[in-house]
Amino acid sequence: MEWQALGLSLAVATRSVLFSLPLAIAVAWVLARGRFAGRALLDAFVHLPLVLPPVAVGYLLLVLFGNRGPIGGWLHEQFGLQLVFSRSGAALATAVMSFPLMVRAIRVSLEHIDPGLEDAARTLGAGAFDRFRSVTLPLMLPGILAGAVTAFAASLGEFGAVITFVSNIPGETRTLPLALYTALQMPGGDAVAARLAALSFALGFAGLALAELLARRVRALLGP
Repeated sequence: MEWQALGLSLAVATRSVLFSLPLAIAVAWVLARGRFAGRALLDAFVHLPLVLPPVAVGYLLLVLFGNRGPIGGWLHEQFGLQLVFSRSGAALATAVMSFPLMVRAIRVSLEHIDPGLEDAARTLGAGAFDRFRSVTLPLMLPGILAGAVTAFAASLGEFGAVITFVSNIPGETRTLPLALYTALQMPGGDAVAARLAALSFALGFAGLALAELLARRVRALLGP
């Protein structure tokens, strides 16, 4: 149970981060640099999963992405893609819950970039894409790495949204938190639950420590 849950958790968290990272960079850019009506509402919407009960988020995903939902029904009919009760759905649920953490880290990193550096590149003839690729992106890399690793660690521990949206299916959606919950319901499952809890603690601590270490290492490479 432990190894199966660990492998599934790592696979789901990896897909979750890879799926949401490009969108998180784009949203962080809009929130940090955009000046438009409704920016505060967009900011609130992005961070809504942090204040909603995870079960409520899972229920909303079930309504929208279920086989009879407006989005999930269309995906199922057009592409044969089923998100509910599937590993892909688990990745979607964890991505939604960890997305605000990623956006926040990237946005903070972006807001600390000196606009004068981009202005200097503009005066030297660099276009918008060249400025982003050669100036902005390297400077916001600490935030991207920290956000990605933090979101990965948070995805490993997501429970409420996952069990509500994709249920608790062994080998398909039973990640570490769900396996821990299952072990607690089993007669004599205390030893398994203890091992799963210790494993979850170790992974979460390692993820947060790695995020901070990577951010500091990249800042040191980029210089003051």
